[in-house]
Order: sequence, then structure tokens, then C-alpha cells
Amino acid sequence: MSLIKFNSPKNGHTLAPMFNDLFESFLSDSPFSDRMIARVPAVNISENENAYAIELAAPGLNKENFKIQLDKNLLTISVEQKSENNQDHKQYNKREFSYSSFVRSFALPETADDSNIDAEYTDGILKIAVQKKEEAKTIARQIEIR
Repeated sequence: MSLIKFNSPKNGHTLAPMFNDLFESFLSDSPFSDRMIARVPAVNISENENAYAIELAAPGLNKENFKIQLDKNLLTISVEQKSENNQDHKQYNKREFSYSSFVRSFALPETADDSNIDAEYTDGILKIAVQKKEEAKTIARQIEIR
């Protein structure tokens, strides 16, 4: 077996333009493209002395689309959005509007108070506040040096 070296052209294209466009199109429409990966909403998780906060970016939904469940210490957020079949007689060359469903699960720490969880959905952000147990809250105090 011999090693074959390819010299890249000065314009940066390694394949003929026709093949390059074909492969770029194939890769951008594959399950590994950013568009497909982005179907699971981004999440921010933060903590302060009293609670944990989960913020999930899911614009274009209604609060009725969300289902939040707690099973032991596993908090699961799911959305099932049925696509409406409109008879608008449009002939699409490409259709990408179909945000249908997702599931995100989070293991809550033992310091979380599972009986004190609140959720609200405003401006495309689902905000979930999980309060901490009283014994888990940090108490600030002065330590005396001997």
C-alpha cells in the first residue's frame, strides 16, 4: 500500500466545485448537522444559597405543550407538539419547520427539596426553581480564630 498525497488548490476547494457542493449539502442535511443537534433546547442551570434554577430555551411553544414530571430524584421535561396539517397548497422545495418533540432529564441532588418545585414559561424560556432543603442551605457565620 502506498501513501497518496493530494495537493489542495489555492482557492481552498479540495474537490471539483460540483462535488464539493454536493458533499456540503449532504453534510449540512445529515443527522449530525448543527440544525439537527439544535432540536434539543439549550439549558442553563444555576444555583444560589436557597435554590437551583433550570432555564430551558424553547421559543414558539405554549405552556400547555410542556409536561414536567418528577420520579424520585429525576426531573423530566418533555414536549409533544403535534404538527398541524394545513391544506395551504404550497409546494415546498425544502421544509424545516417541524419542531415536534423533545425530552430532557435532570438528576436532582439530594439537597433539593422535591416538594417545593415551581415552573413558569415566559418569552420562550421555561424557568424551573427547585428549592433546597433547609439543612442544605448555607448559613453564613463568623469563625473566631483562637
